[in-house]
Amino acid sequence: MDTPAMYLTPNTHPGPQLAIPGGRRHDLACLGRLAVDLYAQQVGCPLEDASSFAKYLGGSSANIAFGAARLGLRSAMISRVGDEQMGRFLLQTLQREGCDTRMVQVDPERLTGLVLLGLKDRDTFPLLFYRENCADMALQAEGISEDFIAQCRALLITGTHLSQPTVRAASSAALAHAGRHGTLRVLDIDYRPVLWGLTARGEGQNRYVADAAVSASLQALLPQFELLIGTEEEFMIAGGVPGDLMGSLRRVRALTPAAMVVKRGPLGCSYVPGEVPARLDDALTVQGERVEVLNVLGAGDAFAAGLMTGLLRGQGFAEAATLANACGALVVSRHACAPAMPTPAELAHWFSGRRLPRVDADAQLAHLHRSTAARPQWPELNVMAFDHRSQFLDLAREAGADPARLPLLKQLLVQAAEQVAHSHGLQGRVGVLIDADFGAPALHAATGRGWWVGRPVELPGSRPLRFDGTASIGSELASWPREQVVKCLVHYHPDDAVDLRLEQEARVRELWQATRASGHELLLELIPPRALTPEGSADQAVLRSVQRFYNLGFQPEWWKLAPMQQAGWQQLAALVEARDPQCRGVVILGLNQPIASLVAGFAQATHPIVKGFMVGRTLWAGPSQRWLAGQIGDAELVHQAADNFAQLVDAWRASRPGARVHDVQEAA
Repeated sequence: MDTPAMYLTPNTHPGPQLAIPGGRRHDLACLGRLAVDLYAQQVGCPLEDASSFAKYLGGSSANIAFGAARLGLRSAMISRVGDEQMGRFLLQTLQREGCDTRMVQVDPERLTGLVLLGLKDRDTFPLLFYRENCADMALQAEGISEDFIAQCRALLITGTHLSQPTVRAASSAALAHAGRHGTLRVLDIDYRPVLWGLTARGEGQNRYVADAAVSASLQALLPQFELLIGTEEEFMIAGGVPGDLMGSLRRVRALTPAAMVVKRGPLGCSYVPGEVPARLDDALTVQGERVEVLNVLGAGDAFAAGLMTGLLRGQGFAEAATLANACGALVVSRHACAPAMPTPAELAHWFSGRRLPRVDADAQLAHLHRSTAARPQWPELNVMAFDHRSQFLDLAREAGADPARLPLLKQLLVQAAEQVAHSHGLQGRVGVLIDADFGAPALHAATGRGWWVGRPVELPGSRPLRFDGTASIGSELASWPREQVVKCLVHYHPDDAVDLRLEQEARVRELWQATRASGHELLLELIPPRALTPEGSADQAVLRSVQRFYNLGFQPEWWKLAPMQQAGWQQLAALVEARDPQCRGVVILGLNQPIASLVAGFAQATHPIVKGFMVGRTLWAGPSQRWLAGQIGDAELVHQAADNFAQLVDAWRASRPGARVHDVQEAA
């Protein structure tokens, strides 16, 4: 990762380089707190007045492991969680980011730790720690593998796990393993007086209480570390000279030759690898970034993740600290801790020269934060779409059937999709598109099984666009599971009458902003009205529409478009690459075309930008009508819909570059 020239104080003394081993399986292992953070979503009120909370991975050590993994390090976590839903949430969150969790113990008796956090103002962040007898404070020393530690280049321990006998013993065991194998040992002091029993439980935001017993407890282990990281207050508790930072640093230096990194907030950070200078400003100091602060919680964890990333990649302190300062600055501008950690793409953008003090005003930075973080990969999408509402009502009417049967019908279609997913090995490549009107039970059944799940928001047939069942799409999305992709069909043409076009665009903007706030991915389906689309002009109408939406600042994760000619797909791919390289891709819609017509369209869509298809009535219209009329039963409906779906999956695969010609012909 490239960083710009550093801004240093005149008197700089780099000191000796840290001895960091290479050639090991893991770059960094973090030992310490692993808990759930519940952040108040109301900003500016006391914690007791907060009414809703957002759930994130938390705990200082876990945040550092998460942030380092996001930056590309091979990180690992050493901790303990409960054998319950919150423990599984934490493990899955770390694993998705690429963090190794094999050394996370699972406690059969204790619950996972929990923290409630509020954001009253830029200086007031109330915290409530629910940590009495929690899982990570019961970390067992015998469960920490020496062989595992031996395969780590660095071990980072946070101070909370030196505060109680059980976790202190586990930390000491890990330190001993690391010492025997030359693993760099790092202490992030991370002083929380409430977790040492020095404040009332409601005073979790208090960062400093002088206490000789805590100082003595820390000092007993300081000689076992090669690198110490802390704020000015944290070094005062480590040194034990209240109110005297330089005196405390000298006391620490008398106990250990470890290099010291002093975090100084907006002033940046200072490096003391050897003799403590008369003034901290005389040490090697890297200035901080200037940003508007929303939430300082997690800034130190982001700093540590950035610092360790730089050092473990062979950078000198100045370069590593510049990276660390940027990581901390970006996190303080955002709501959460772990999810706020920046990606390499964000940092490259930040260091490219455009630094806005109000970070959230940089739309490109926000887009990179969403689109370049770890997320499920969809190299191919085979989607059965049955989010239709009016079409199913028409089928029921034609068959003389009670519309109350439609929810069961859609549940059977989920079974058909599941059957093909199993028979064709489609895990990670299969999806469904389901509404919540007639399809709510089917939608619930499909969610949570690792499928791509889309859900519509448009009022069927509306032009101008209207949202179905709500005048406040942002409020509606608040209750949706995050994995559900927001699908919106817009009957749009760039040559629409001006008033109509502007109204359509205003609704899409409302939806765009709502999904950016809610965190849901967005799929835009564009169908130009036939009256404005003469024969042979459909491809250009779609391309112009996509370009128009990009001009308006919309960057949906997915596009759903009608089949185009090969030249049209090539032009679309060039447009997407120029305007949004992070776009997930395009899927082909069906428009109730026969399977043979869809196969012909597949043959034109060979560019990798096209990830698959989302087809509906072609697959289920006939079987559904027969089922509603009582001509076939449940099993036969599932069989017929699954057979149609399987044919289309086979045809899609056969049409990909490299497939044999006769495979495509057979699929047709």
